[in-house]
Amino acid sequence: MTTTTAIAKADRRTVSGSTPGAARGPRRPGRIRRIGLPYLLLLPALVLELLVHLVPMVMGILMSFKALTRFSIRDWSAAPWSGWDNYKISVDINAPAGEALLHSFWVTCGFTVLSVGLCWLLGTATAIFLQDTFRGRGVLRTLFLVPYALPVYTAVITWAFMFQHDNGLVNHVLHDQLGLTDKPSFWLIGDNSFIALLTVSVWKGWPFAFLVVMAGLQNIPKELYEAAALDGAGMWQQIRRITLPSLRPVNQVLVLVLFLWTFNDFNTPYVLFGKAAPEAADLISIHVYQTTFATWNFGTGSAMSVLLLLFLLVVTGLYLLLTSRRRKTADV
Repeated sequence: MTTTTAIAKADRRTVSGSTPGAARGPRRPGRIRRIGLPYLLLLPALVLELLVHLVPMVMGILMSFKALTRFSIRDWSAAPWSGWDNYKISVDINAPAGEALLHSFWVTCGFTVLSVGLCWLLGTATAIFLQDTFRGRGVLRTLFLVPYALPVYTAVITWAFMFQHDNGLVNHVLHDQLGLTDKPSFWLIGDNSFIALLTVSVWKGWPFAFLVVMAGLQNIPKELYEAAALDGAGMWQQIRRITLPSLRPVNQVLVLVLFLWTFNDFNTPYVLFGKAAPEAADLISIHVYQTTFATWNFGTGSAMSVLLLLFLLVVTGLYLLLTSRRRKTADV
């Protein structure tokens, strides 16, 4: 009996001692596979990012240091090296090129602030008011997402026809039907072009804010609103004390995305006004395009693009740093 028990214990020790080693052996390939699988799945996206963004970006930075014009574009690699001359021309506000770029920069800043603010305000207000269940809410949500679902070119071309001076719908309603103006207005030229551009930008941008905020509202517990209502808090107090603080992480990302999209918007002014945007609506994206392809000064245009990239990187970095500090302060 004693011998049998000793043999059984020895067998158990042998099995238990050999099992981890045997288990660790086959696990290594599986572990390596699990570690390498995410990189393998990301490889197509990394290759596309390299080809679509990184390589053109490096080439653009290289072109900004060359005196690249229509005479040297055929063999751009052999164009003479200009150093920092293109950047000096771009930032010299006393010269025509620098003065025009500065004007375009301020127009773009004003346009971005108004567009992002209105998109966020309309999207947030609509999402909050459609939070409660009522008949027809699904239909309204679908209709509000139509501008975001439409192709950009289709939407902007439609607005361009509506802003026509003689037979546009906007002048027909404001002047012929409502009599709000003394005469039909020019919306695609002059100072009114800024209003037209802002209108189109907000119209096609606010449904995205509405969609993001509506998704963020689903994560707010209803018990918070019920407890606030029992304490006597009204609708505006609930929005101020519960809804907006709970949506702060969502709004931080939303505002940043809207800022980057709006500041870099090229399709809207290009389709709305063509190659030559009015002075009042001369966004920096269309201004860089005109400098590059209208005057065929690729070196200066590339330098302006690099400056725009650096500005966006600095603003984005400061914004992320500020929001992260606020988040840490709120957590403490």
